[in-house]
Amino acid sequence: MTTATTTGIERTAAHAAARTAPAPIPFTRLLRVELIKMFNTRAGFWLMASIAASALIATVCVIAFAPDSALNYDNFGAAIGIPMTLLLPVMAILSVTSEWSQRSGLTTFTLVPHRGRVIWAKMLVSMALGAVSIAVALAIGALGNLVGTAIAGVDPVWDIPASQMGYLVLANVLNLLIGFMLGVLIRNSPGAIVGFVVYGFVLPTLSMLLANFQHWWERAQPWLDFNYAQGQLYDGGLTGNDWAQLGVSGLIWLVIPLTVGLAMVMRSEVK
Repeated sequence: MTTATTTGIERTAAHAAARTAPAPIPFTRLLRVELIKMFNTRAGFWLMASIAASALIATVCVIAFAPDSALNYDNFGAAIGIPMTLLLPVMAILSVTSEWSQRSGLTTFTLVPHRGRVIWAKMLVSMALGAVSIAVALAIGALGNLVGTAIAGVDPVWDIPASQMGYLVLANVLNLLIGFMLGVLIRNSPGAIVGFVVYGFVLPTLSMLLANFQHWWERAQPWLDFNYAQGQLYDGGLTGNDWAQLGVSGLIWLVIPLTVGLAMVMRSEVK
């Protein structure tokens, strides 16, 4: 009996030794999962739908209310860009904060213990969806330009060159990354959204008022106000000095807070 027991133990040990460790989850699978998670919740689905709907509504409003002289691609793009500046960062915020607000973070970070890979996948998917959303919005604007000018009986005006489209995509992706940074830093959906509203609408107004009354801030504003520096992207044709101002202000308002937020995410307790 002792011999039989010993043989059974040896077989169990040999079987355990023969088992190989499971292969690590590939990064492409993480990207696919994060992409699916953007759409498989009611909030995510309706947010994506609202991006397309807002582009259509803005296009229809320009066709319906703008005078014939204002029917050009630039005005269609500007009308579509207004809701985009709010909706795309909210999409990026929810992609991060949903792990904490919907209590799915424990499952996510258990299946993938390396949190950095998950956050990196979320950021890449958010940027990709943001770029695609902007491309779709520009396509809707182009269609609106054709339809609007046809209805008005005027020639279509294509006054946004391809180079400026690249600047527009970059400006909106940077704005999206601000939302992503706030999501990583705060990790609470209402708090991060309120933080973005303050950053995107309150601080620029205060900065403009301060620049009107204080010459020292008027000189420093392009270097310290990221919103102001991003505004140059919408005009296109940035100089070397403009790129330097964008880099310095982006370092202050985006890179450093994002680094701090990532460090907090790596150490925070997930419940």
